[in-house]
Amino acid sequence: MSSLRQKQLVKKAHGTYGVLLFTLEWKEKRKEILKRDKHVCRVCSSTEKLQIHHRQYHYSLTLRKFKKPWEYPNKLMITLCEKCHQSGHNKFKVPIKYI
Repeated sequence: MSSLRQKQLVKKAHGTYGVLLFTLEWKEKRKEILKRDKHVCRVCSSTEKLQIHHRQYHYSLTLRKFKKPWEYPNKLMITLCEKCHQSGHNKFKVPIKYI
């Protein structure tokens, strides 16, 4: 499959990602990561507006979709405050692993 085709499939599949962040499964996974990270941003130690950042995304070429946000191993997630999370996304592109 061409790189362009992969990018097109990824863009289409990632459009529904935000909806999944309101599910019970994600809320439970989020609690796990926050607890592990002691409810502080791992970059600046803030305790305000905490979010969970995925260090990489996994895209199934066979299924043509991303893994659900709670299906990633904990080691690929990190607690960040909103400011550090946004700053990170502005500086770096989250890598996509094709599986």
